[in-house]
Amino acid sequence: MAKPVHSMIRVLDEAKALDFYQRAFGLEIADNLRFPDFALIYLRHPSSPFEVELTVNFDRKEPYTLGDGYGHLAVIVDDVDAEHARFEKEKLSPGPLRDFKHDGKTLARFFFVSDPDGYKIEVIQRGGRFG
Repeated sequence: MAKPVHSMIRVLDEAKALDFYQRAFGLEIADNLRFPDFALIYLRHPSSPFEVELTVNFDRKEPYTLGDGYGHLAVIVDDVDAEHARFEKEKLSPGPLRDFKHDGKTLARFFFVSDPDGYKIEVIQRGGRFG
């Protein structure tokens, strides 16, 4: 059976990306593989083996075009209101808190934030389907 291990995104500014993912989500560097032309930096939260792989192409000078096919990464938190307030305090520019309803009942409470390269991350209240 296949087991998901990581999701890769390309980043323009390594320092900005590392700062964002550490401050926003507490991700820590699990591995940093340097090659002559690029680096692969694997980030992990202590609570999960799943990693976000940042690929840094050293000769890249222009931001990447995300296109219209990219969706988002998602993380769960114990208190989405407190996280939203923390993101605001950290000046991480979170989007508005949303109540997503299905059949009149709240399915999820969440907000989105964009990393320095424009990738969207959904921050979801733990509970229900998002256990």
